[in-house]
Amino acid sequence: MAASPSLSAESARPPAPSLGGLALAAAGSIAFSGKAIIVKLAYRHGVDAVTVIMYRMLFALPLFVALAWWSGRGKPALTRRDLLVVTGLGFSGYYLASFLDFAGLQYTSASLERLILYLNPTLVLLLGVLLFGQRARPAQLGAMALSYAGCALVFGHELLQHGGSALPGVQAGAATPPGVQPGHTGLGAALVFGSAVSYAIYLAFSGSEVQRLGALRLTGWASSIACGFCIAQFVLLRPWSAAVVDPAVIWLSLLNATACTVAPVLMIMLAIERVGATVTAQTGMIGPLSTILMGVLILGEPFNAWILAGTVLVLAGVWLLARSR
Repeated sequence: MAASPSLSAESARPPAPSLGGLALAAAGSIAFSGKAIIVKLAYRHGVDAVTVIMYRMLFALPLFVALAWWSGRGKPALTRRDLLVVTGLGFSGYYLASFLDFAGLQYTSASLERLILYLNPTLVLLLGVLLFGQRARPAQLGAMALSYAGCALVFGHELLQHGGSALPGVQAGAATPPGVQPGHTGLGAALVFGSAVSYAIYLAFSGSEVQRLGALRLTGWASSIACGFCIAQFVLLRPWSAAVVDPAVIWLSLLNATACTVAPVLMIMLAIERVGATVTAQTGMIGPLSTILMGVLILGEPFNAWILAGTVLVLAGVWLLARSR
């Protein structure tokens, strides 16, 4: 998923920014964003979301198990309560969020996917209001409205481009980018938004467990459990013959598991230690921009004034929301 769960565990006085910490935060954000590009490249070889996410998690599982073991050295074993909570968090934050995201990428562009996922801070705020009785200030509501307006702009443009009537300056029925199934933009956006909601639920309920277990240990355990869910899903829903895929899918999945899944988690953790969670989150704004750039250069996705305007609105809204909090 797009952001590290440890962003919710900011220290009271974050350390002063450093070039090394900023570089780690930027690299981690770009690496996370590359996930969508790799998934869409894999889809060009005739595989589906169930298969792609299975291979990604299969390759990531040993690394997450090692992370859970390493971060838990010398600490008490997990209690029954810990295991139940971590299983629930792993299901919501890593299995369900990842699967819905991968499924949505079959129907929508990488650019729109990243912008929808970047609405995550607004969803965490909404969950706080609905579940924990928090109050949203007018400035926060205005920032949220700005973000959703930007996302709606890009969504509307993509919807009209690939299966709707045209607005002035928008050509209806334009060529669909490779890796996007035409006529299903609404379904793709809904699946990705469901992914963002699922991950926001994880963030909303993971705070106390982060304090109990530590961010690295929680990530290692929750991600390992999510890997098990993804592998079991493939075994239950697909015949064994579906595991025979183009070698390119294997290599792309290995790259996804290492460079776009495990490595960015560690880079974000190290960045938070050096510059704090707030600066790390702000640096994460480079993520949507890098996804759009890679989508244009690697996938051949379009880039125009509509996408630029929507991206600016989303980033501005999230930045204002971060300042208001």
